[in-house]
Amino acid sequence: MPAALAHARSGPELDLRVRLATDGLADLDPELSTRARPGRRRARVVTAVAAALLLVALVLAPRTTGAWVVGVLVVLYAAATVHRLLLVRRAVVDDPTVLVTDADARAVPDHLLPVYTVLVPAYREPGVVGRLVGGLAALEYPADRLDIMLLLEQDDEETIAAARAVCGGTPVRIVLVPPSEPRTKPKACNFGLTEARGEFVTIFDAEDRPEPLQLRRAVVAFRRGGHDLACLQARLSYHNAEQNLLTRWFTLEYDVWFRWLLPGLMATGAPIPLGGTSNHIRRDVLVGMGAWDAWNVTEDADLGIRLARHGWRTAMLGSTTAEEANSDAINWIKQRSRWYKGYLQSFLVALRRPRALYRDIGLRGVTGLVLFVFATPVLALLNPLFWGLTALWWLATPAFVAALFPPVTYYLGMACWMLGGLSAIYTHVTIARVAGKPHLAPAGLVVPLYWVLMSLAAVKAVVQLVRQPSYWEKTTHGLDTPATAPPADNRVSPAGSPA
Repeated sequence: MPAALAHARSGPELDLRVRLATDGLADLDPELSTRARPGRRRARVVTAVAAALLLVALVLAPRTTGAWVVGVLVVLYAAATVHRLLLVRRAVVDDPTVLVTDADARAVPDHLLPVYTVLVPAYREPGVVGRLVGGLAALEYPADRLDIMLLLEQDDEETIAAARAVCGGTPVRIVLVPPSEPRTKPKACNFGLTEARGEFVTIFDAEDRPEPLQLRRAVVAFRRGGHDLACLQARLSYHNAEQNLLTRWFTLEYDVWFRWLLPGLMATGAPIPLGGTSNHIRRDVLVGMGAWDAWNVTEDADLGIRLARHGWRTAMLGSTTAEEANSDAINWIKQRSRWYKGYLQSFLVALRRPRALYRDIGLRGVTGLVLFVFATPVLALLNPLFWGLTALWWLATPAFVAALFPPVTYYLGMACWMLGGLSAIYTHVTIARVAGKPHLAPAGLVVPLYWVLMSLAAVKAVVQLVRQPSYWEKTTHGLDTPATAPPADNRVSPAGSPA
């Protein structure tokens, strides 16, 4: 099918599509959408009152209040550390990732494969469009059953021109998204979904290089998975891991995340915060749930939580998409602050109806949500506070620091510091070997330095959560050096183990 430039029709049809893209979820279930509305002022009042009460307690009883606050935070640190170690253990002992061999993936005749919709949102990405189309063209899937939409903002003339130059003769069609608020990736995906034809839907980012058999593997996995399987999350990794120390850290972090932590969540039945790309979803389920939340800047994590709340199951798929690791620290902080902001948005939205949340996902699910989705940005935010208190104690030994750490808190905090730091180093060094990247192991030895960037991103995320909750900070792509080969963990042997 030749490439086409799809101009949205004007009038009621376009208005309806834009409305669905922007407010489909908010209209269907306002309590599960991040979109602001006047009735939510109560939450701000409650937060302000709680902050005022804490301030009064600190003024009237500073030692006692400070010790209790520090104690609660240390308990959160301890619980999150133990939780992650248990997730890693669970994934290592009994990895629930769904593996589909090359032979099984190719065994399905072309005429029995369903139409597959591939959504590729891109904004101000003229430099990577050529590589993007090349990666999509490498997919082993019949062209007449591919519904690939390159979603471009209607006023992004430079990227549109670049796309027109390379999409000819490919199954990629260009769909122009009318400019409207919010200017977010999920809104663009929702707009594309309004004309999707596929039984299944997936998203690839502009810099992605999906494994060629990924769609076929997903089809087989869905057919094996049962009626309650609604989503498959493929692994993500980076093709430019060796560019600098930051890309090495980023690659190790992603390998731990997608090989151990998310499979561990899957094994425990907790909601899985999906990655921003390569998640494969049944279109009927996605549409029935109101699609993505256009106002949430981590629509992937939010969707994973909502799938669990609606009783649908998510599984990990043994196929890897190679992305571009952020090689610039400022650009990395912009990207990570958006992720942290979105995690906080998703958690706060889920917490609006605590009883309903507990009823939907149970105690294990709520525990996973608190210790994974909430704790990830919050502990990164709090790290500088505890680093500062530790440095102050070493330099001056002030009495007030000792008062904040009574014996129980002190010894628990010391255990967290030692266990957390050593386990982080151990898991990152070990994943380098497990993932077949032993040359990255030295970066794992100094991974605590990476946490400084995480803390800066967390501070930025909280500021933006208050001032610009739905602002999508653009990540610049195309900063990688000439690409290395994609990860060599995509092929699966006939016995079902990685080849």
